[in-house]
Amino acid sequence: MAGLRTVGAIVLTLVVLALLGTGVTLLVAGAMTAMVATFAIREKEVRGQAVTLALGLPVALAAVALGSLLNSRIIAGDLFFIALIFGAAYARRFGDRGTALGLIGFQVYFVSLFVHATVATLPELFLTLAVAFGCSAVVRFAVFPDTPERTLARLREAFRARMAQLVATHREVVDAGPEEIDGVLDDLRRHTARLHETALMIQGRLEEGTRDAATAALLQRRVADAEIAAERLGMTLLNARSAERTDTLTLHLPHAPVPATANRMRSEGDAVATLRRDLDALALLVARAPGDRGTAVAHVRNRLLGYRDEDNLPRGSGAVQDAFRALGEAARAVLGLRLALDGPQDESDDTSATTRSREEFDAEDLAIFGAEEDEEDERTGLQRPTTRAAFQVAVGSALAIVGGEFLSTQRWYWAVLTCWVVFLNTASTGEVLVKGYRRLVGTVLGVAAGVALAGLVGNHTWTAFVLVLLCVFGGFFTAPLSYALMSFFVTAMLGLLYTLLNTYSVATLVLRIEETALGAACGIIAAAVVLPVHTDRRTDEHLAAVLDRLREAVSAAVAQLSGGPAVDLLTLARDLDTALNDLRDSTQPLVHPITPLRVRRQTARYLVALLETCAYHARSLAATAELLPASRSVAADPRLGRVGRRIASNIELISARVQDQPADGEVEAGASIASLLDAGDSPVPPSHTVTFRVLRHLQRLDEGVVGIARALDVPVTGRAGRKNV
Repeated sequence: MAGLRTVGAIVLTLVVLALLGTGVTLLVAGAMTAMVATFAIREKEVRGQAVTLALGLPVALAAVALGSLLNSRIIAGDLFFIALIFGAAYARRFGDRGTALGLIGFQVYFVSLFVHATVATLPELFLTLAVAFGCSAVVRFAVFPDTPERTLARLREAFRARMAQLVATHREVVDAGPEEIDGVLDDLRRHTARLHETALMIQGRLEEGTRDAATAALLQRRVADAEIAAERLGMTLLNARSAERTDTLTLHLPHAPVPATANRMRSEGDAVATLRRDLDALALLVARAPGDRGTAVAHVRNRLLGYRDEDNLPRGSGAVQDAFRALGEAARAVLGLRLALDGPQDESDDTSATTRSREEFDAEDLAIFGAEEDEEDERTGLQRPTTRAAFQVAVGSALAIVGGEFLSTQRWYWAVLTCWVVFLNTASTGEVLVKGYRRLVGTVLGVAAGVALAGLVGNHTWTAFVLVLLCVFGGFFTAPLSYALMSFFVTAMLGLLYTLLNTYSVATLVLRIEETALGAACGIIAAAVVLPVHTDRRTDEHLAAVLDRLREAVSAAVAQLSGGPAVDLLTLARDLDTALNDLRDSTQPLVHPITPLRVRRQTARYLVALLETCAYHARSLAATAELLPASRSVAADPRLGRVGRRIASNIELISARVQDQPADGEVEAGASIASLLDAGDSPVPPSHTVTFRVLRHLQRLDEGVVGIARALDVPVTGRAGRKNV
């Protein structure tokens, strides 16, 4: 959508300017301004987008006017450019609007340098910028409207598609042979991760895309239920085909092997045939359109929901029956998601199992909590990331201007642009290094493409503009996937723009590579010298945040499962997922293929995988505890309290060691959860009960926390052997 919106704004701008008889130079300026005016604005509310776009026009006019006035005053122009860069980076502290206005000011000033704007051309430039902003507004608000509700609707469809992909992979797990299971397991990991990413995107848009906080909380709960149920179904299928229980880490650690390569399910006969049929039925329920109703769909739904009752389970081993139970829970989650998204449905064909599921949903809806306010960043002065980045990018840009002038007195601004962009969405020296490397690689490949395209285009102006539009779309489409690919399309586009301006030459594109390398180097130097934030420090901060959120979520869930008061557990789980996502981003420099520190790369991957596993179990505990007030199958167990306290104490000790805080004691890896509970008056519950599932989540969580401690060299005490649950 971002690519279509940007290309649409450029096309409309070119059409209007062409009808006005504008020259090629102003066509290029208008196209670049329309692109900036479209992609810079990221606010979610339509009203906010309109206000920012309206404020962006005077900012753009002021930037191009100053660029024209200072074009011939080298020192004054350079000093102003540095001040503008500092201000644009500092403005990010004011949120999306500040970021957008700063980006517009910087990029439009860059446009004035690119087209060599002068005072004499200012009236035409002002008209061009006004047309570009107007066309951007038309495309944004009329042609491709971007309302929160529309975005949420697209994300809902994306979640449905991702879940359908995951269920299809579950079907492959059942039949995969020893030579196929590794590839299927890779697909299972990938689709599980993508479902989780989509769930996070939906949760980030809920408050703006729904009517009220209660509706947002309801959707948040249903999306979390569906994600957890789908992930649990994958785990039970892996357990059913393995000779020993599969660790949850298998779903989160790349290249983690399945305990046994032989498929034990092939000996189950009729039960596995039924499982195949019902996985196909679940895929049908997930993929069906919102208005698709009828007796066939109701029959499939009722059959799958029936597996929530023990009497309806097919005969088979305990692991296969666990898979059918997970299938029933997944069908229940799909039903809950349908009710939340599409409203009430026909209940005439419901069985008792389906009616019970609906009654559970009705009872849960009465206990919905409102969304909490986001915490404000209490850091001030140079501790604020935006302030630090502003000083870094200003120093780096000053170096880039000086170095760029030595390379070329006409194209020096390419070095400044590279220095600017490597600081966008980065927060540590390692991230700047990786982004600079990716930009350089994309630029080198883009230069080769630019040379080829320029030779093909020749003097065909409108053919060049069409290829420019394709490059713009390619850049925006690939931006979330690969920064190197985006840089490739941008550089190829520049080769075409130089052709349009009659300034193309191979030497110019080679100079582009040199200026890019210089700008990246200046950015890396500034990040390493000026108020540096080392990657280790940043990852430690995020790791501590994840551990704190994990402790809060687990403690609250276990407290509620122990009979404590009800709290907003799913919000705590969402905060944990957000913190974990931040940690995953901050470790990118450590796990990048170019890093020479192989041991650290393996440790970082292992830690993130362990934390993802712990987050999965924490989400599952939170979802189960949320059922407690209205469920007839989940009951509070006071014995869980001391288990939760031990896990929370271990997490707190690890967090203190990560933050170099004084912490006495060692992480306790004592008796298994089952042994602790069996020491009480009541025995451990049967394996098919929800309570047993809670115990299994707790034990896996306990083992994951101990694994994190060992990976971080935190002392661990206690017995190594543990009784499995």
